Amino acid sequence: MVVAPAACPQVCSCNAGVMDCSKRGLTTATLPSSFPPHTTELLLNDNHLTALPNGLLDSLPVLRLAVLHANPWSCDCGILYLRGWLLKQRNGTSMRNVTCSSPAHLRGRMVVYLVEQELLESCRYWPCNLALASQISLFIFIIVQVLLLASVILFLRRFERLTRTAAETFTPEDDATLSNEYVMLKDRGM
Repeated sequence: MVVAPAACPQVCSCNAGVMDCSKRGLTTATLPSSFPPHTTELLLNDNHLTALPNGLLDSLPVLRLAVLHANPWSCDCGILYLRGWLLKQRNGTSMRNVTCSSPAHLRGRMVVYLVEQELLESCRYWPCNLALASQISLFIFIIVQVLLLASVILFLRRFERLTRTAAETFTPEDDATLSNEYVMLKDRGM
């Protein structure tokens, strides 16, 4: 469990429960991970936020207002938390002008009015795609290994059969005959 700091985050200015983090060039990655629990107003407008970390606003029990407009919100899976939080707010001021910047087909739409299915359809499940590609590659690799193993086994059986056949057809009498023929050819000068 992350304990919220009692002090004002370094990138913000604070005064009597108002955390002003507006116009600071904050991104989702550089946004403070928590705010003091006594925060009543949180100004995050005019930054470069594309989403809010899950649970960020839940740890602020006395928060009355979150100003979130003028950020390039990316309306995909990452915006589901913000959308859910906005839907629970009784104060409509927090919802004002919180609009999607991307993807293109959702640009300009208010986050709070998006249907969950729209967001889920726009999600890119690249980890799932990567896992699927890995599984397919592993399957192909196993198939290639099985084929190689079968080829080696087949080769060894044929080699064993060939050596057995050669051993059966070549008898010690044949060895004596071949030696005699060699000696005879040698004597002739060939």
